[in-house]
Amino acid sequence: MTADKLKQYIALFGGVLGAILLFLQTLGINFTWFTNDSINSFVEVLIAAVPFVLVIYGVYKNTYIMSENAKEQEELLKKRGLK
Repeated sequence: MTADKLKQYIALFGGVLGAILLFLQTLGINFTWFTNDSINSFVEVLIAAVPFVLVIYGVYKNTYIMSENAKEQEELLKKRGLK
C-alpha cells in the first residue's frame, strides 16, 4: 500500500465521520465533542501518526537486536563480509 492510498483511506474515514455527524444533526442529536473541527483534527492526527508508526515498524524490522533469529542473521552477514 502506498502513502497516497493510505491518505485516501484516512480521508474516506474522515468523510464517513462527517456523514455520521450530518446524520446525527438531522435527527437533532448533538454532541459537544463531535464537531467538524474535531473530525478534521482527528483526521490530521491520523495522517501524521500513520507514517510515524510505519517508520517505527521499519526501524524495528531492520535492527538486529530484537530477536534471536535477527541476531543469527547478523552473525551470518558478518561472516560473509556483507556487514
